[in-house]
Amino acid sequence: MVMLNKGRYRARITEAAEDISAAQRLRHLAFFGGDGSAVDQDAFDFECSHILVEDCATGVLVCCFRFLRLSNGDAIDQTYSAQFYELTALRDFDGPMIEMGRFCIHPDWTDPDILRVAWGAMTSYVDENGVEMLFGCSSFEGTDEGQYLDAFAMLRDRHIAPKRWLPRVKAPKVFRFAARLRRKPNLKLAQLRMPPLLRTYLMMGGWVSDHAVVDQKMNTLHVFTGLEIKAIPPARKRLLRAIST
Repeated sequence: MVMLNKGRYRARITEAAEDISAAQRLRHLAFFGGDGSAVDQDAFDFECSHILVEDCATGVLVCCFRFLRLSNGDAIDQTYSAQFYELTALRDFDGPMIEMGRFCIHPDWTDPDILRVAWGAMTSYVDENGVEMLFGCSSFEGTDEGQYLDAFAMLRDRHIAPKRWLPRVKAPKVFRFAARLRRKPNLKLAQLRMPPLLRTYLMMGGWVSDHAVVDQKMNTLHVFTGLEIKAIPPARKRLLRAIST
């Protein structure tokens, strides 16, 4: 089902096996490299819906992500994120939730409109289904925290989750940046080193865990990221809805 046509791109939602296979190939290419024939897959793929962003003229898949809808926080322990974070606090969230994951853009495509269209599609789904929270894992490339210290210091100072929702440590190897970092962030460097997806969450009022998980399998550092829809600034909501229509 096509959700959005915007400029040269279209976004559509799918649960079809052949589309999921295409997304898995793009994910492997984006996360691990290779020739585009190998796949990145796990058991969550067939529990989730997937959004594909394609070039309208050629049909080339340029971006994809998956999402899992929850009626409320009761099933939070069954999510992908719960493998890495202790999410007991979020069991009390009383409203529809979406876990977003495996977000990637084709490494040969750098058009910023791709990210805008992806968020426009998600905005459309959120509005149509009354979703009240988005959450997931936002990843920094590589496992060397030293290259991201300014970004982590900015997260510590400005974007730690409210205590009522704060994820606790569960993974065996983590970087406790909120407790360990003492540096004052260089805000320019922090923005430069912040992953684009996480930067977008933060611009909308999102928050993060107080620690990053060291994920050797994916070769990333990732932080749990949450966004309550009611917290999105009105001007940002208007911009997102303009993209989604």
